[in-house]
Amino acid sequence: MGMMRWTAPSRERPRSITIIGSTGSVGQSTADLVDRTPESYDVEALVAGNSVEALAEQARRLRARLAVVANPQRYRALKEALAGTTTEAAAGPEAVVEAASRPADWVMAAVVGFAGLESTLVAARRGAMVALANKEALVCAGRLLMDAVEQSGGVLLPVDSEHNAIFQVFEPGQRDAVDRLVLTASGGPFRDWSLAEMATATPEQALAHPNWDMGAKISIDSATMMNKGLEFIEANLLFGLPPEQIEIVVHRQSVIHSMVAYRDGSVLAQLGTPDMRVPISHALGWPARIDGPAARLDFASLSPLTFERPDSSRFPSLRLAREALALGGFAPIVLNAANEVAVAAFLARRIGFLDIARIVEDVLTATTGLAGPVESLQQVHAADREARRRAGEAVKGHSLTN
Repeated sequence: MGMMRWTAPSRERPRSITIIGSTGSVGQSTADLVDRTPESYDVEALVAGNSVEALAEQARRLRARLAVVANPQRYRALKEALAGTTTEAAAGPEAVVEAASRPADWVMAAVVGFAGLESTLVAARRGAMVALANKEALVCAGRLLMDAVEQSGGVLLPVDSEHNAIFQVFEPGQRDAVDRLVLTASGGPFRDWSLAEMATATPEQALAHPNWDMGAKISIDSATMMNKGLEFIEANLLFGLPPEQIEIVVHRQSVIHSMVAYRDGSVLAQLGTPDMRVPISHALGWPARIDGPAARLDFASLSPLTFERPDSSRFPSLRLAREALALGGFAPIVLNAANEVAVAAFLARRIGFLDIARIVEDVLTATTGLAGPVESLQQVHAADREARRRAGEAVKGHSLTN
């Protein structure tokens, strides 16, 4: 961790920042935090997928130098929405990568899904502080990303509440003294549902998360517990601990965000209200701590905190993620791609809820040659494309309209 290079954001030394995925849930929370002390930040670029109106509003409010919409067909709308401002407008995938390559000290990588991969790598390669809220970047190109950060002297700041919690209580010099990492899971909206009930679950029911307000893709992943499977793979990469030293426990209240158990019997936990602005604040101010607006925990009025083992028979995604990590190589890419396709098909009401994990398993089982080393982004893209094609076929096989 090149701590000497990084100074805290302040009025005297504003931190220059870029938000990739600025109109999504994490991006909006990041913009909200920046807006509270605008004199401490200098906004280099904001990047959105399609939401021109929200992007233009953010760009005006945060006085961004550049605003990029990934969809090239939205360029004119963005240009018009920014008329009369000093913000430059750009559009298309190349412009997204260019935004990531601009000289911001700190880059929030919050694009959902595989789409956020290239820009995250570009920011990492130039030695930025990369605040990572995109699970798929690590799952699909973890080794490439970790190597890029190491070679450039940058730093990776995990923003997922679970990995951020571990990052806060993981003593870098004490890796050998770590007994295990404990990832906590809320269990999602179906934690008490039977398999028969889950078989008939609708997208609306799956999107109704009991504790967190999140985007559609991650909400469905929470309902299948695939998000915890992806986080399991990420934890292995981020903290360098073998799979057998990473445990998942269901903690319904989402107050403890994850824990690190040490060999002397100590367990360090990070606690907070379930508000993404807590881990984002930590990353935004690192290596210092900044004021955050999240509600404070009131211990006297907290409900009891409970813990239980996850049920892998009802949530097979956990087993599939463990298998993908054990296989290594291209298996996590295939797991992720098949899951993205299956989740989209479920949200479009083409398949049932339980079909999501079935499709992922079908594609993982049918794909050969998974174990080789992943050495380039081109290989990642090729494996992703092929897995999506296979998943598309599998969706047809499980289609509700058959």
